[in-house]
Amino acid sequence: MAGVFLSGCATIPEFSAPPPATKLVLEKALAGRTFGDGVFVNSITGGETKFSVVIDGAWDGKVLTLIEDFTYSDGLQERKTWRLTRTADGVYSGSREDVIDTADVRQDGNGVRLDYYVTLATGLGDIDVRFQDLLYLNADGSIANVAVVSKFGLRVGRVNITMRPQSR
Repeated sequence: MAGVFLSGCATIPEFSAPPPATKLVLEKALAGRTFGDGVFVNSITGGETKFSVVIDGAWDGKVLTLIEDFTYSDGLQERKTWRLTRTADGVYSGSREDVIDTADVRQDGNGVRLDYYVTLATGLGDIDVRFQDLLYLNADGSIANVAVVSKFGLRVGRVNITMRPQSR
């Protein structure tokens, strides 16, 4: 039984293929409208929740604002708003209404990593979890977002999203 828990230990998402040759620059890639489809996979139950997201992004030269409108497979809808403030080249401080403190956002090679804690509402009550996201460009121009969700260092879920910027 201990092996089951240890095999679920959270790890930082890695590229599943060689890193793309094109650098993802958040304020360029996510300015404008972006459409995404994703899935959250519960590592404990194996259950999946599919969702779609429409992201409206605006860059003012210092802050990237991302208004995310989610629609889940059960019909639930919610809006989240990221504010990513650039503090140095390739480094941002992020805030969102459900993020505890601030998110650490930084360029990592050609990808971008986010590290933050959120409070999730569950059937068993609220739970604080850590998200470790990796965003990168795919060869077809889409943006991949892979995330590990953990509690006390143990993986409780993962998120995979494929986003496609609207033609600009």
